[in-house]
Amino acid sequence: MDLGLKDKVALVTGAGSQIGFGKAIALTLAREGCDVICNDIDIEGAEQTAAEVRALGRRAIAIKADVTKSAEVNDMVKKALEEFGKIDILVNNAGHAFARGPFVEQKEEDWDKDINLNLKGAMICAKAVLPNMLERKSGKIINISSGAAKRGGPFVEAYGAAKSGVGGFTKSLALAIATQGINVNCIAPAIAITNFVGGKLTPGVQRMIDEIPQKRATTPQDVANMVAFLASDVSAHVTGQMFSVDGGSTTTT
Repeated sequence: MDLGLKDKVALVTGAGSQIGFGKAIALTLAREGCDVICNDIDIEGAEQTAAEVRALGRRAIAIKADVTKSAEVNDMVKKALEEFGKIDILVNNAGHAFARGPFVEQKEEDWDKDINLNLKGAMICAKAVLPNMLERKSGKIINISSGAAKRGGPFVEAYGAAKSGVGGFTKSLALAIATQGINVNCIAPAIAITNFVGGKLTPGVQRMIDEIPQKRATTPQDVANMVAFLASDVSAHVTGQMFSVDGGSTTTT
């Protein structure tokens, strides 16, 4: 099936980690014919991802920007538009959990970090790319949420709340621009062996994996495959949805 992604331009945030969702998303979109803007605060990692995109025969640039700061995001989008002339796809992938451990012991400043990065960051990036998409009446915005938004999770309450907010933001924005040729959806993965868990299969991570009906962790490629579908022409009639990519973990939620 031709996904219709050839010569599309994608901006992928959080693409610096070499074991994360962002890199897999960037490379998968490149294989489908996209040029890619690789964003991260880790510019060396973003440059490495961009180099691998170029090795696949597509254009790519790496841009350092903190997605929680609108001025930096606006500058990033300006540079991307100067380089490519358009942004067809935005993947709001940058995220992390800062407030961990027993809720009563968590620091308020860490709650702020969770909300700012996971929720406000997605909103800032969407606001920055939308004028170009609205002008062309074409675009795809794909937000990465979490299974914690659907089923909860102990010791990461602020993260779960922020990712739930991503789901609500997705639905509201999708409805607001549904007639403008722009689709907005989000993906809720299960636990994955990425930097979110330190890249290690600890006993605690293994217990979470054991609770997944398919008995394996979500992989970056699992998420990237769903991103490619939602970014493609074949998903033209799909908007405002949250898709679980979690091996059956939320079949009843």
